[in-house]
Parts: sequence; C-alpha cells; structure tokens
Amino acid sequence: MNQGLITAAYIIAALLFIMSLAGLSQQESAKRGNKYGMIGMAIALIATVSLVDPESLIYILIAVLIGCLIGVRLALKVQMTEMPELIAMLHSFVGLAAVFVGYNTFLSIQAVHDILPGAISRTMLNIELTEIYLGVFIGAITFTGSVVAYGKLHGLLKSRPLMLPHRHKLNLLALIVCVVLMALFLYEGGNMWYLAIMTAIALAFGWHLVASIGGADMPVVISMLNSYSGWAAAAAGFMLSNDLLIITGALVGSSGAILSYIMCRAMNRSFISVILGGFGQEVSMGDEEEMGEYREITPEEVAEMLKQSKSVIITPGYGMAVAQAQYPVAEMTRKLRERGVQVRFGIHPVAGRLPGHMNVLLAEAKVPYDIVLEMDEINEDFPDTDTVLVIGANDTVNPAAQENPNSPIAGMPVLEVWKAQNVVVFKRSMNTGYSGVPNPLFYKENTYMCFGDAKASVQAILNAL
Repeated sequence: MNQGLITAAYIIAALLFIMSLAGLSQQESAKRGNKYGMIGMAIALIATVSLVDPESLIYILIAVLIGCLIGVRLALKVQMTEMPELIAMLHSFVGLAAVFVGYNTFLSIQAVHDILPGAISRTMLNIELTEIYLGVFIGAITFTGSVVAYGKLHGLLKSRPLMLPHRHKLNLLALIVCVVLMALFLYEGGNMWYLAIMTAIALAFGWHLVASIGGADMPVVISMLNSYSGWAAAAAGFMLSNDLLIITGALVGSSGAILSYIMCRAMNRSFISVILGGFGQEVSMGDEEEMGEYREITPEEVAEMLKQSKSVIITPGYGMAVAQAQYPVAEMTRKLRERGVQVRFGIHPVAGRLPGHMNVLLAEAKVPYDIVLEMDEINEDFPDTDTVLVIGANDTVNPAAQENPNSPIAGMPVLEVWKAQNVVVFKRSMNTGYSGVPNPLFYKENTYMCFGDAKASVQAILNAL
C-alpha cells in the first residue's frame, strides 16, 4: 500500500473515530457509534500493518492473533459488573505500551547517534528526547494507577484511601525530582539512568496517586485514567511519527478530561480535590441510637405499596448491577405501567462505578429510554412521588450531602429521594456503601428497609403483583 492510500485510510479512520464519539453521546445511537469505532480501528490496523516489512509481518500477525483471542475470551467472560475493572486493566496496557515504545525509541536514537554522530541536530534531538521522556512519564503513571484502580474495583485492595503522612508533599517532591531529571536528561543529550530513575518514580507516583483516592471517587478515577491513557497514546504517536495515533490519543485524552470535569461538577468537587484525596475517610456521624431506628418491610408489603401508588421513581446503583436485578426490575416496570402507574428511573451522574453504567444495564434489560432520566431532570419531581425504590444506591441518595456540613460528601448533588411520600431501600444489610460513608436516609420516618438479594426481592415483588 503506497503512502497516499495509507494517509487516506488514516483520515477515514480518524473521521470514523469522531463519528463513534458522537454516536456514543446518545443512548439511541450508541450501538452505531460502537460500529463506527470498530470499522475505524480495523482500517487503522490494516493500514498500519501494511507498513511493516514482509519479513516482520508474521510476528505482527501472531501478536494480533494472540491479542484477538484474549480480547474475545475476556469480552465473552466479563460481566457488566466487571466492566469498570476491565477498562482499568485496558488502560494499564496502554500505559505500559507507551513505556515500551519510549524505551525502544530512545535505544533507536542512541544507536543512530553511535553509528552516525551528528546525524540528528541538537534541536531535533531535544524534541525527540522530550517526547520520549513525557511519553514514558505519562505511561508509567497510567500503568500503575490503572493497576491500583483495578485492585480497588475488584476487591483485591481496600477502597479506603491510603493516607500517608505528608502525602501531598511527597507527590510534589516526586514531580520536582522528575522535572529536574528531565532537565538533566535533555542537557546530556539522553541518559538511560535519568530515564530509568524517572520511570521508577513515575510508577510509584501513579500507584500512590490512585491509592490515595477513596471508593466513591472511583468513577472519576476511571475517567481520569482514560484521559491519561489517551495522552500516553498520543505521546507514543509522536515517538512513532504516526499521525493517526496522535489524533486518536488526543480524542481519547480530551474526551476523558471533559468527562472527568463533568463528573466532578456533578459531585460539586474540583478535579484537584479528587486527585489530592477522595471520599472514603473514616468519619464519625453518630451511632444507630443517635440516628434513630430503621423500619423493615417485606417484598409483599412493597408490592401492596406499589399497587396504591400513582407515581414511582426507581434509583438504581451498583448493588443492582451486582445482583443482576435489572431484568426483574424491567419486568416490574412493565407490569406497573400496564396498571397505569407512572414509572421512571432517576440516574445520578456517578451511579455505579463507571459513567453510564446504570444506563447500559437498563438498556440491556430493554427499559425504554424515555423513562430513564438524569438527576437534574427528575430531582424536582420527588416531592410529588408516591414511592421511590432505591435499588443498590447509597452515596447518590445520601441526605448527609445537604444536611451535614462535616460529611465527606457535603455539597455533593444527590437524588433527593427522601422528599417522596415513601422510600424503600433494597440492601443486604445496614453496612455502609463502597465509600464507607454512613447514610441517614435509612433512619428517616418515611424510609423502609427491604433486606436481601436485590434480584430475589424484586422477583418476589413481581410475583406479588
């Protein structure tokens, strides 16, 4: 394939990636957006592989085949509840690839310089060394940060943030040392020791950065790492002189940064505050006696409550995903609507552990798009709602965000479910949620606790209906 065809293929692939992002912005067009992305990636891979020497092609094809087999197996095996972990792990691969590309490019430049001293001008050498240094730096942070995020999401590491003494000063010191090493790296025209020391610091920095962030901020962390992986890919594109990789990395990096900003705004927090330490610190909000007593309700009693209701709002959370309760919830919704009950869903921007997590689950269960509303669209309707079903949500419906200025989630916009006439909370126990923040909602006079597996409880309600 000649260079002109490759350039044309890259332009078409880039346009398809942009169309893919546009399609993913709406639920109705999400499938089409995915298809655009797959076609664009196929074109990009074919065009890039055509640049490889025939002697090396067999190795590339073997690597692609191994990657395809692993990818297909994971895609078939991974549940929707494990999707955040999968994405975190994929981000780590991008970061590690950027590190490998950086070292390979550096060794190639050194080899050229050893054979032909002066073949590369000082200005061009500094530009290439800067690309290498920044690419390895971003890639190393993305790699270990994503591994820690995977560990927290998968339960291998505690969700509570790591609170090292003087942690902010340690982060600042690490950045200052890396900047000094970069200056020395450029001054000496490239030195493997400086690059290696920086890599070790960046790996530790990435680990500490995410380990210091609490469980409730994990959706923002995943989005942040998505942005990091994009910039790491763009840096690799500069090192490899691959225009499409630069474009794709910039698209992923900028969209991830925008999404992180939107999510932080939805949580009434600054992006810097998330980086410096997230939700999940141990707090004292009083014991059960101080909060009051909770009232328990059976699924059959919930069914009777729903029969008497004219309007119902369902607010799902990660617990619904874990229990795979979206299917009986969708069937219950259909039954209630057939009875003339107005049923809608209220989705918080950070519900679940991945942006859009709840929307995908509900779409998977064939819940109509038009009754799935965002927090801002439905919050004013809670006072006029007869019954709210909180299925697996915790922090996103916590009134402490508005009522307790000392709470870790103070000021965070939440679904104001407690303003409804009746609230039914589906939980396995009275334990706090993933972030470890207690929820006074459970003890309010109009709240009832329905204990047990969410899927089994909803199925029992469905049977009673």
